[in-house]
Amino acid sequence: MRLVDRHGRRHEHSSFTAPDPAVLAELHRAMVIGRRFNQQASTLARQGRLAVYPSSMGQEASQVGGVLALSERDWLFPSYRDSVAMVTHGVDPVETLTLFRGDWHSGYNPHRYRCAPQCTPLATNASHAVGLTYAARRKGRDVAALVLMGDGATSEGDAHEAYNFAAVWNTPVVFLIQNNHWAISVPVHRQSAAPTLAHKAVGYGMRGYNVDGNDAAAVHAVVRHALAEARDGGGPAIVEALTYRIDPHTNSDAPQRYRDAAEVEYWAERDPLARMEALLRNEQVVDDGLLEIYERDGEKVAAAVRERMAGEDVLDPDSLFTDVYAAVPPALEQQRRGLAEELKGV
Repeated sequence: MRLVDRHGRRHEHSSFTAPDPAVLAELHRAMVIGRRFNQQASTLARQGRLAVYPSSMGQEASQVGGVLALSERDWLFPSYRDSVAMVTHGVDPVETLTLFRGDWHSGYNPHRYRCAPQCTPLATNASHAVGLTYAARRKGRDVAALVLMGDGATSEGDAHEAYNFAAVWNTPVVFLIQNNHWAISVPVHRQSAAPTLAHKAVGYGMRGYNVDGNDAAAVHAVVRHALAEARDGGGPAIVEALTYRIDPHTNSDAPQRYRDAAEVEYWAERDPLARMEALLRNEQVVDDGLLEIYERDGEKVAAAVRERMAGEDVLDPDSLFTDVYAAVPPALEQQRRGLAEELKGV
């Protein structure tokens, strides 16, 4: 499903309500900030300030469109590539990068932001979302969840277990698959023989939607629709967003070894930011002045991240052993002492 073509022209769709102009403007602003955040985080990784950074440049429409469809009471369950989604959801940008600094905790309070810790193992967040919404429903709370995953995650057993439990228990979860066509170096056609990844919903008794993942308006409309149906008892849904990651898998990847430059150029011409800007200009929702404000907002976020990441945090290795058990077992205590002795000689 598409609401905005690559030239910024609007297309109506009878089954979905397009976002109003204010929401369209906010979608674009969030994408501008998200891209600048991606660029800054990638620079920090090259400078050694981050151990690694998995950029989502090119996927901003999928992440921003999905997140802004959530209500204040809903939860977000991100993967390691969804930093832009987390920042859009309100998580502190520096806290968002904690995982990539090599710190041991998630870096933020999940309950404060209603955002689960980023998962590095593929698809483990999916079952967690099902469990949270199942528990919330048992307690009479009106809570839905949005799970973000890539096409590679759909090949994991955790994803299929989550799909099945969500459908059987009728939990209000939307699984947003960002199909960027590559699971590192493995193309999607070598992972699945289904016509689309959205077709997987049929086998689990769920609703399935296929949407242009570079059209933020379409992603927002479809995810909002799916969440509303889930809250009303319509059950979970899979939304497949067709998009493309322009940057390497991580800063240590060499995508030229497996991706054709022509393919990257094809998708670069379908830049989600350019499409949304063209629409907003065509419909006179924004002008140069407002777009400049969005750019400055993005630069403010990047500057704040640079400044706050410039200092060196003093991490206590002993904290690895705290908050694990109420009463520390002998084996863990032995490991703690062993690490302390080893560090004395460093």
